Amino acid sequence: MQGFFQAVRELSPDCRNIAAVVIEGEFFACRLLLSDGRIVWESSDSGQKENGEKAGYEDRQTRYGLFREELAAQWEKLPGCGIYESGFGKIFCETPGREKKMVVCGGGHVSIPLIQIGRMMGYRVTVLEDRPKFADNARKAGASEVFCEPFAERLAKIQGDADTYFVIVTRGHRYDQECLFHIAGKQHAYIGMIGSRKRAAAVKAAVIEQGADPAVIESVYTPIGLAIGAQTPEEIAVAIAAQIIQVKSKKESSSFPPEMMDAVLDEKNAGQPKVLATIIRRRGSAPREAGAKMLVLKDGTCLGTIGGGCAEAEIQNKARLMMREGTKAELCRADLSADAAQEEGMICGGVIDVLLERV
Repeated sequence: MQGFFQAVRELSPDCRNIAAVVIEGEFFACRLLLSDGRIVWESSDSGQKENGEKAGYEDRQTRYGLFREELAAQWEKLPGCGIYESGFGKIFCETPGREKKMVVCGGGHVSIPLIQIGRMMGYRVTVLEDRPKFADNARKAGASEVFCEPFAERLAKIQGDADTYFVIVTRGHRYDQECLFHIAGKQHAYIGMIGSRKRAAAVKAAVIEQGADPAVIESVYTPIGLAIGAQTPEEIAVAIAAQIIQVKSKKESSSFPPEMMDAVLDEKNAGQPKVLATIIRRRGSAPREAGAKMLVLKDGTCLGTIGGGCAEAEIQNKARLMMREGTKAELCRADLSADAAQEEGMICGGVIDVLLERV
């Protein structure tokens, strides 16, 4: 599956990308990656001989060819995250999200806790600040990268994409306007701007007068953050982060976290067995949604989570058994009944179906 992860990394964000894996049927565990209806990667053993036998091989190849043709023809109807019922079996589909990026314009008091929260959320946090002292504060707070230069100059070098979240928290009206004007012309997942309604309205009107798209400007989240009565810089940062999570959750995508991608593609780990666990179906109040992933390494280290608790521990044990026995793939169910949940000290139960794939 290393080729699959590399192909995911190279996908164009401007296309509709779907990662499909067969979870029930003749081609169980076969994976395909589609980009605007074009199959850009597929399992090397898809449609191949089974157990080295020639009997039925040509028929299997023919059926696999029809199967891939069906997927390519139906690519616009494939779910962004869910199960597609094919004539050849059930297929779990998901939209691979790229690395989430937060671009923070300003390095003041709100920015510091926001940087820390953004990093905990797994975002690559880039800070733009033209004052050296405040830029140093952003570095100390743990920002992924900090650029100490005029806002307009650095924003001109930031492309933006469907997974970039822009946060404008500068020190004044003039700088807010400058940042918003440059950001409005970029692809983005979110634009939020701090300030009172009156101040924000004045900034938005000025930017529209400069030539920015009114539809984009009206979609800016301002006053920024969820309305939870936040007052301190830390509380405001929490409100902003919560709003970003809310926006992100409405997008049809699942995640292949950067650290997971790196662990699979790192040449030093190429020969080490790993197992990828993906939730393909959730019922009840299990804590993680379909598409949540966990990578189990040979030494027992896990990257990502599928919900924690006894259910995750059970999946980890099965993954380690797969590595020892050389099993290619397995579909399993973790049932966290009400009794089990209480015993573990959890208030949620539910059932998750998990696909385990040897990487």
